Amino acid sequence: MAKTKSQQIFEDELFPHMEALKTFAYHLTYNEEDADDLVQETYLKAHKFIENYDSGTNAKAWLFKILKNAYINEYRKKSKRPSSVNIDDVISMREGEEPSYAAFNDLRNEIFDNTMGDEVTMALNSLPVEFRTVILLCDIESFTYEEIAKILELPIGTVRSRLFRARNMLKDKLKQYALKMGYKDMRGLRRGEYANEEE
Repeated sequence: MAKTKSQQIFEDELFPHMEALKTFAYHLTYNEEDADDLVQETYLKAHKFIENYDSGTNAKAWLFKILKNAYINEYRKKSKRPSSVNIDDVISMREGEEPSYAAFNDLRNEIFDNTMGDEVTMALNSLPVEFRTVILLCDIESFTYEEIAKILELPIGTVRSRLFRARNMLKDKLKQYALKMGYKDMRGLRRGEYANEEE
C-alpha cells in the first residue's frame, strides 16, 4: 500500500527529530513521563496541522516551536499558583526570519554518558526556564539566532540578550565547581605576567 504524502513527510522529515525533542522536553519538565507526553502531543499537533508545514524546510525548528507552545499551554493548565516563569516574557508576537537547516546534537548523550558532570547538569537545570531554553536551543541543539527567535516567537535582539545573560549565569554557577575540579583562573596571572614583562 502506497504511503500518503503526509506519512512520507513524517517518516522522512519529522520522526528523525524525536530524540532531540525528547531531550528538550525533558529539560523543560524534569520528568521522563511528562517529556514523553509532551513529545506525543507535539507529533499529534504536527499531524493535525501538517498542511501548514512546507516539505523540505526546517522540520526540526517547526517541531520545536510546536513543542514549546504545547509546554506553555500545559503549564498554564496545571499551574494554580503565580508562576515563577514570566510567560509574557517568553511569548512575543514577533517572529524571527525563516529558519535554515540546523545540526542535530542530543544533550542526553553528553549528560548520561558522563561527558557532563552532575554539577554542570544541575547548574543548567537550575536556570530559569527562559534562560535554560535559549542555552539548550543554541549551545546544545545548534539552532541559529534566527531559528531560536522563530521557535520562541521573540525578537532576535531578545534572544541575543537572553543568551548572553544565560551564559553568564551558568558561568557564575560553575565557577566554584571548576575551581574544585582543579581549574585555575589564569586571567589575573596573565595580567601579572604582562605587567612584569612591561617593567
